[in-house]
Amino acid sequence: MKKKVLVILLLSLMLFSVQVFANGKKEVVSNKGQLRFAFLPNTQNNTFQSTMNDTFKALCEANGIDYTCLDPDYDLNTQLNQLSDAAIQKFDMVFIIPVDSNGITAGLMELKAAKVPVINVDTSVGKDDLPLVLSVVATDCFQAGQLVGAEMVKNYPDGANIAILDFPSNESCIDRVNGFLDGLKVNKSKFTIVAQQDGAAALDVSIGLAEDIITANPTIDAFFCINDPSALGAAAAVKSANKSGQIAVYSIDASPDGKKALVEGDFAVVAAQVPIEIAKYAFQQALDVLDGKQIKKSVYLASHLVTVEEAKKTLNDWQ
Repeated sequence: MKKKVLVILLLSLMLFSVQVFANGKKEVVSNKGQLRFAFLPNTQNNTFQSTMNDTFKALCEANGIDYTCLDPDYDLNTQLNQLSDAAIQKFDMVFIIPVDSNGITAGLMELKAAKVPVINVDTSVGKDDLPLVLSVVATDCFQAGQLVGAEMVKNYPDGANIAILDFPSNESCIDRVNGFLDGLKVNKSKFTIVAQQDGAAALDVSIGLAEDIITANPTIDAFFCINDPSALGAAAAVKSANKSGQIAVYSIDASPDGKKALVEGDFAVVAAQVPIEIAKYAFQQALDVLDGKQIKKSVYLASHLVTVEEAKKTLNDWQ
């Protein structure tokens, strides 16, 4: 009787295996069963992050991997709850952009305890939390800032009065500002920073700040903004003050909106962020890790200055 039951169980397992193969793309035949990946960005209210989401989703669908995206909408407590939920669900891989680089330690520790691997994308977690992630994959934001700073020196060889709209809770944005200042190099003393304020990487916040800065500093020559939404806010403030052509706006992103602003002359310079390339690289890292391969602890993909010609050719796309 026991032998008969054993034979029936073996036949059932064989039949299940045949069904798994028959289901095609939506099944992954592996010892672990179907893989499940999750993307936990800081927001989806930005085409940078939504483009990464679209890329991860398409790659997962093409490889028969279940995919989930959880959007905290820049709320740290919400993201901490989502990290906890991801630990409970025991995803096979989690990709994360922290809302606050130094504020998600507890969530990362929960994932570590649950043995859920994490790849940190775009914005690095704080230095103390780096051991809690497998890898950091991002654009070289320091380089992007350097490129913009060097271009500003070319455009203002005698120096200028400038304002900076930053986002100090975000490590990648800190890198952009530090890179920008480094890009000014020996000419740094010629540039006067009349204001440096937190634009929250958002158009609605940045436009009000930029309007106040222009009012308080009538001789301002240019804005350096850490991303396209804040730069678009600055550009709108410049137009509102009837200062178009007098106050230049420098940005980092090269989103579709940023490229349009460059083509139309609202931006003087924009350096590229590469969300599609980040997602592709991180996804391959995830597959490599699950295949038992070693991956690089940090990868910073090159930025470049986007020309008007490039912007016209790729107007509706990120890179």
